[in-house]
Amino acid sequence: MTVLILVPAGCLFAWVWNDNQDRRDSTQRERQGVEYLSALAPLVSGLAEAESSALQGVAAPPASLTTAVTNVSAVDARLGADLGTRERWTTLREKIGKFKTIKGDAEAIFQAHVEVGDLALALYTSVQAESGLLRDPDNDVSHLQQVVAVDLPTTVTQVSRMGDLALLVTGATPARRAVLTPQFGASVEFVTASVDNLTDNLQAAAENTSSTTLSGQLVSTLDQFRRGVEALTRGANPGGIPNPATMATAQAQLQTSLAALSGVVARETTNLLDDRLDSLDLRHAGILTAGIAVLALTLVAAAMHLAGRRRAPSARPAPAPAGSDATRGMGRPGPEPGYGHLNQAPAYGDAPTQRERSGVLR
Repeated sequence: MTVLILVPAGCLFAWVWNDNQDRRDSTQRERQGVEYLSALAPLVSGLAEAESSALQGVAAPPASLTTAVTNVSAVDARLGADLGTRERWTTLREKIGKFKTIKGDAEAIFQAHVEVGDLALALYTSVQAESGLLRDPDNDVSHLQQVVAVDLPTTVTQVSRMGDLALLVTGATPARRAVLTPQFGASVEFVTASVDNLTDNLQAAAENTSSTTLSGQLVSTLDQFRRGVEALTRGANPGGIPNPATMATAQAQLQTSLAALSGVVARETTNLLDDRLDSLDLRHAGILTAGIAVLALTLVAAAMHLAGRRRAPSARPAPAPAGSDATRGMGRPGPEPGYGHLNQAPAYGDAPTQRERSGVLR
């Protein structure tokens, strides 16, 4: 019975324990992904600023980009091996380091920065996939990670390119303008679609979350971000002449709102994952306690059963002690039935004579 109880109970315990451990490991990996993505957000902003500065004739990268590169390098040193980002980040960092050496006209400089920006977006995609954020089972975390890993970096990159393309279209020759104008129009449409996707995902996260702070913080930061994008789009003036002053102001506003929105999304995502880890830790402790209790109760029951068998009385009668009435006369033949009076032994000292025996027989 002990084996019949312990074997299925042990199998059930192992299955529940391993399932809970797998969920804890995947959640911790997602937290690593959010940490890495949080470090990449300032990098994307720095790349956008560097692109605009380069088109204005400033070859040196801005200080914001240098600081962002340093921070991402530190995060990659800790998490890059686990998330498989080491090679991608090394390539991207080398490309950023060559910004000072870029030569050519405005379009060549623009294309060089576009290449680096695409590498940064590819790094976002890699972190999203390797950390498991792309497969999160909770609706709120799933939508938030889509915002922080796809919508925000894509929107910022495309908004920056839209503004820079507007300036390139304005200063280009008629022949080059015919080539750049469709790119500018596609960039405007891309920005609009990215902002819509970002808004939809944030609204879906707010509607399906257990967080008490997510909805309130998202409303103000999202509105600020959308206003920055709209201001930059107005400054780019699709179909007309762009206003560089309006675009510069909108760019600064957009960077501020991006930092605020990225911080809110990353912080709320981390909080939700931390809450899940706390719940899984409690479940882990409960599983362990239940397993120990089942094992202890089973062993106690088995010990009580064995002790009871040792104390049970035997059905066979106990042997009589030596010298008792029951053992006295053992080995002697008893009297034959019906003739007991003939075989009675005489008392000590009264041995019968031959004549007396003959008279008795007669």
